[in-house]
Amino acid sequence: MESVKALRWRYATKKFDSEKLLTAEKIEVLKRAFNLTATSYGLQPLKLLLVQNKELQQKLMEASYNQKQVGTASHVLVIGIEKEIGKSFIEKYFKYVKDIRNTPDDILNPFRDYLIGDFQKKPIEEIRTWATHQAYLVLGTLLTVCAVEEIDSCPMEGFEPEKYDEILGLDKFNLQSVLALPVGYRAEDDFFADLKKVRRPLEETVIEI
Repeated sequence: MESVKALRWRYATKKFDSEKLLTAEKIEVLKRAFNLTATSYGLQPLKLLLVQNKELQQKLMEASYNQKQVGTASHVLVIGIEKEIGKSFIEKYFKYVKDIRNTPDDILNPFRDYLIGDFQKKPIEEIRTWATHQAYLVLGTLLTVCAVEEIDSCPMEGFEPEKYDEILGLDKFNLQSVLALPVGYRAEDDFFADLKKVRRPLEETVIEI
């Protein structure tokens, strides 16, 4: 039940203590958690940007409707999706599979060729929607790991992606920002820290068959 206790402890932090910074060890945990998250087909069509720069954070805050947590957080994690997910991207993934698992080509190639053909048929917006769904899987993992590690966090969709992309220069990485996660430690006077968690009763949200 320790994980449940951790999830009860977490909340969407509205005010961070800007003087308290995450250690390199804590950041390493978040980086590894990001990289270990499950994604559809295992393709990982995402990258994580770690922002620890108060000048940049202020610019991001302005592009986040002036939500203060972006400016006061220890770090801002930005999840971006790959703009192009096609043949070369998929082939690179299967090369990793072959190199790491030494899987024979006669096993790998049929699935690889199927995925390449399937993605080539899809409109680019459909592929980007699929990639965005993977970003939400990653966000869920990061939120849970933050709770277990007693790192405060605030998941955010409320920002202007085009401005984030410009501020962070995401074009050069061929990325498009989709989610942000300020992380750090809650301020002692954050009003929301002591509020009781509001959730629907368990019997209304879980169906046992």
